Amino acid sequence: MDLRCFIAIEIPEEIKREMHAIIDILRTTGADVKWIPAENLHLTLKFLGKTPEPVIIPITEVLGKKMLSYSPFYITISHVGCFPDRRRPRILWIGADQAEVMKKMHGDIENEMEQFGFSAENRAFHAHVTIGRVRSRNRVRPVIRKLDEYASHNFGTCEVRNISLIKSELSPSGARYKTLAQIPLGRRNNVE
Repeated sequence: MDLRCFIAIEIPEEIKREMHAIIDILRTTGADVKWIPAENLHLTLKFLGKTPEPVIIPITEVLGKKMLSYSPFYITISHVGCFPDRRRPRILWIGADQAEVMKKMHGDIENEMEQFGFSAENRAFHAHVTIGRVRSRNRVRPVIRKLDEYASHNFGTCEVRNISLIKSELSPSGARYKTLAQIPLGRRNNVE
C-alpha cells in the first residue's frame, strides 16, 4: 500500500499559536484562501508524495544515519510572503531563516531520497511554513496588503533537535497528519 508522505521540521505549539493568530487576522479579509489549520503547520524539507509502505523503515534508517552528522540548531520563524510572486500569489507562507545548515540538510535529504526513486526538486530551497493556498483571485489584493503588515514579524525561535517523517491522509474535511518517525539529529557536544 502507498502512503502520502513528507519529511519536515515540526513547529513547537507556542509558535504555531502565534502563526495561527496571524492566519485569523488574514482570514478577516474574506480572500478565497484555503487556510492551514494550526495543527498542520510545519516546515517541509522534502515532499515525497506517493511512498510505498515497505520503504518507510529503510527511509527512516537512511535518514537516521545521515542526521547523525548534524548537531541540533536554532531557527527563527519570521517574515511572511507568497509564491510565486505578489501579482499571482498561490501559496502564502511564513519564512524561517535560511541558515546554511538547513540548506545543507535539505540537499542531503534530496540526495538520500533519490535512491528510493524520489526526484530532486528543480527549484532552490526556501525554508517556509505554508499558511494558505489561494483558490481564486477573489479578494486576493486585501490579503496581500494585510500580509504586508506582518512582513518582518518575528514569530519566535526554536531548537531543531530532530526531523520527522510524516504521513498525510487527505479527506473532504482536509489533510490529517500523523508522525511516522522522529529522526534525531546527532549527539550534542555538551551532554549533561
